[in-house]
Amino acid sequence: MIRRFLNYLSVCLAPFLVAALGLAATIRSDKVGPKDRCPVCGMFVAKYPDFAAQVKFHDGQVFHFDGAKDMFMFYFNVARYAPGLHASDVSAVYVTNYYELNLIDGKKALYVAGSDVYGPMGRELIPFANRSEAEDFLKDHEGKHLFRFQDVTPAVLSLLER
Repeated sequence: MIRRFLNYLSVCLAPFLVAALGLAATIRSDKVGPKDRCPVCGMFVAKYPDFAAQVKFHDGQVFHFDGAKDMFMFYFNVARYAPGLHASDVSAVYVTNYYELNLIDGKKALYVAGSDVYGPMGRELIPFANRSEAEDFLKDHEGKHLFRFQDVTPAVLSLLER
């Protein structure tokens, strides 16, 4: 009797457990609204969903960007673009995975610089969720460098501007 009840309970609860585990793995990003502007360049972000990025802060504020390059420019100088906030206040960074066009954790992403693919603001850091896709892209699109999040510096961004 107890065994039947446990079997019944496991069958009933299984879909809920799977859903809960699936939701835990889903990136909880904020939708870009039609009036959301990139704080770095002023462009409307919704026009460029294939390159969109966002930074979330512990206090709930969210900033949207038209590309990873502008997101990094913001990240390196938060005080300029969001007075009163600091990079240490960031709770999450999301970028759009180039091939899949889904948002991924920007701090775990790999970035290709110097490719023949341009974003809305010109030369761009192109994000990828995994190394094999990033390396394939690097070869196929004449990329020059592959960076991890922590290896991108203001000097790297300066190279993109040349």
